[in-house]
Amino acid sequence: MEHAVARHRPLLVTDDLDLLDDVLNLAAGVPLDVDVESGPEPARARYPDAPIVLIGDAAAQACARARLPRRRGVVLLTRDQQMDRVTALAEAVGAEQIVRFPDGAGWLSDRLATVAQRHAVTVTARGRILAVLGGRGGAGASVLAAGLAITAGNVGLRSLLVDADPLGGGADLILGWEDVAGLRWPALAATSGAVDPPALVSALPSRGDVAVLSCDRGQPGGLSQDAMAAALDAGSRGRDLVVTDLPRSLDDAAVLALRAADRVLLVVPAELRACVAAARVAATVTPHTDELRLVVRGPAPGRLRTRQIARSLGLPVAGTLRAEPDLPRRLEQGSPPAGNGRGPLAQLCRRIIGDLGLTGEVAA
Repeated sequence: MEHAVARHRPLLVTDDLDLLDDVLNLAAGVPLDVDVESGPEPARARYPDAPIVLIGDAAAQACARARLPRRRGVVLLTRDQQMDRVTALAEAVGAEQIVRFPDGAGWLSDRLATVAQRHAVTVTARGRILAVLGGRGGAGASVLAAGLAITAGNVGLRSLLVDADPLGGGADLILGWEDVAGLRWPALAATSGAVDPPALVSALPSRGDVAVLSCDRGQPGGLSQDAMAAALDAGSRGRDLVVTDLPRSLDDAAVLALRAADRVLLVVPAELRACVAAARVAATVTPHTDELRLVVRGPAPGRLRTRQIARSLGLPVAGTLRAEPDLPRRLEQGSPPAGNGRGPLAQLCRRIIGDLGLTGEVAA
């Protein structure tokens, strides 16, 4: 899938103001905008996608400790003349190149110019990432997440559903795929070293254009940041849409998924107690994303309106999910959510996918 990308910016990770000035001056001469972060955690969401990553030597040890995903195109920037120390830092962050200022400024300027030239035109883009979580237990977030993945497949997009709630029932069960063979989270978490994205996706349970990475009901346990980073990297490289089903109690893996998401959906039943609980969940989520949206699920026994709930939570509305009385029966029978492409859930999923700008056979 291709998108027209107006600006595909390099990422600079440094808290060295002199180094920052040097790089920005070089970029201004190209001209090229640069995303700047002072440390690894705020840089993590953009780290896999940036066409080139520049890491200042003062921030290198923190980046190594944060265990950012290994990738190509990492450059270590330094003024240090101690070869052994600089080489060790470069190896720790997986840098392919060391640039010493001021002598290496010309090389870096040429490299930035190449990036600007390559990404000024249409480029092959990574898939979009959606995160879904409930405003309270039983809100229906897992069903919506599964419906989004299934709907994407129904409209001609390749999707991956990532189950990030170790205490849930398992995303494969929601899909009715518990007997489909393939890799689950425990097997991925047990791997060491780099993960080949196509190999990972091809090893997952799948049907048609939809794949799932599910928790294993027989081996409960938390998810690591490294495993989540590998899953999101593989999914966004090989799929048009990655949907992560997140727990309400955020662990490190869930926080990483939030920061990587292009949009985050908070599912809230149209009930007063659910709104109160959702306010607490929203307060824990908003420090990690600017893309939080509200999905209100009916029915509304107290006649709460969507706009009232949105106003009380201070969130924009991504959509309203009308009651679908036959849905629980179909799920119990092993039919995936929105599998037949009809009904309120399928309609909402198509709208959300369309709002992300994904192409396919999406229709209202």
